Amino acid sequence: MNRLVLDRHGWLQDNAGVQRLPSPNHDARPNGDDAFLLIMHNISLPPGVFGGTEVIDLFLNRLDYASHPWLPRLRGLKVSAHFLVRRDGEIVQFVSTHKRAWHAGVSSFGGRERCNDFSIGIEMEGTDTTPYAAEQYRALNRLLPALRRRHPLRAVRGHEHIAPGRKTDPGPAFDWNRFGRENGWLRRQLPPV
Repeated sequence: MNRLVLDRHGWLQDNAGVQRLPSPNHDARPNGDDAFLLIMHNISLPPGVFGGTEVIDLFLNRLDYASHPWLPRLRGLKVSAHFLVRRDGEIVQFVSTHKRAWHAGVSSFGGRERCNDFSIGIEMEGTDTTPYAAEQYRALNRLLPALRRRHPLRAVRGHEHIAPGRKTDPGPAFDWNRFGRENGWLRRQLPPV
């Protein structure tokens, strides 16, 4: 499998087997901030359903709200993440890592509000309680070195840690110990489990 490399514009190179689907849901990082925080999320649409196009369609503002009775509650939502890791390990990139994706919402880390300003967001196709697939952890093992070579990432947190009480993802099914061990994150860089 090809080594993943971010180009100078913050996009994974085309020859890396990564799907690139630019989302309109992003803007500039303020004050020239660079990402130093990685935020892990989960998503499935409809909830608990994997493998469809609904997550991609949501991030591209083309979701068919009539296709499932649960989806109309998302009408008007403008969100994105930098990356989606599908259950089969496929990586989809929506936003350049140099831009601010709209994934964290009201949040704080290290005394700073608005984590979107200084973070990279990765959505794992999954739920809080469904074990993540081995292929997803392998995809993270490919993605993380590319991100760390380009950005001064010094911590990783779940959405639940930067927006406690409001968010619960990636949830107890995410194996933080495996993630840290396989990607060289030190215990102090990981959230408490």
